[in-house]
Amino acid sequence: MIEYSFNNSLANLMYSNKYNYQLDYSALHRDAMYNYDSRERKARTMTAVLKTYFSCDIKRFVTLDIGSSTGIIANALSNDFGYVIGIDIDGPAVEYAEKRFKGGNVSFFIADSMDLAFRPNQFDVVICAHVYEHVPDAAQLMNEIYRVLKPGGVCYFTAGNRLQLIEPHYNLPFLSIIPSKMAHAYVRLAKKGDSYFEKHLSYWGLKRLVRRFDCIDYTRKILEEPKKYYADYMVPEGSLKQRVAKNIIKYAPWFSPGYIWLLKKVISYNTP
Repeated sequence: MIEYSFNNSLANLMYSNKYNYQLDYSALHRDAMYNYDSRERKARTMTAVLKTYFSCDIKRFVTLDIGSSTGIIANALSNDFGYVIGIDIDGPAVEYAEKRFKGGNVSFFIADSMDLAFRPNQFDVVICAHVYEHVPDAAQLMNEIYRVLKPGGVCYFTAGNRLQLIEPHYNLPFLSIIPSKMAHAYVRLAKKGDSYFEKHLSYWGLKRLVRRFDCIDYTRKILEEPKKYYADYMVPEGSLKQRVAKNIIKYAPWFSPGYIWLLKKVISYNTP
């Protein structure tokens, strides 16, 4: 039984913004967040990876989707998992998810991912897909994920690399690489927004971020067999893109535009 203390209210939303959250992400990126085909494809890849890793019936698993936005991915996951809870700081997106996917084995809450209202050791799986760069404190986010995962549970973690040529949120070259003040001006000059909120980390920064976990890298496995993981829409099997991506992740992983990792919660019983 999952124990929590959420209050889906405007007051809760305003309280959470004391950390300067990006509250209106779904409005700023409407085409992406309300795209059923794209979001459901991502969910199929998540499920394929997790089924391969666990090699057992995941129907009994309880899953937390952090940054669930409009709920499309969480709802798709609920077809394979026992119960799915989606949380997001984006009030209008959560309200949409509640109305659109009412009932069944999925529920949604307005919540702060840096202060999860769950007791420790409650989830078999946590989904954290391209979320770390959107929160004010990524380290605190990972601490909370570690806390609510059961021992042996895993976080499905997808992350963009700061050293990517094209920043995916704004489709601007070198945006994530340049200093923040320049990035803000760049976004305004390109008429893409008022500021650049996202805070990407390099490959080495990401490794430090997840150091509490046992990191199982699925990036290369997916690039080797994209059809198996329903990722051939991104990397067509047998294509030049696949060959290039495989070489990058093998020989220069720090230059890959993104990563898919499973982060396993391991409890150490060694005394100092």
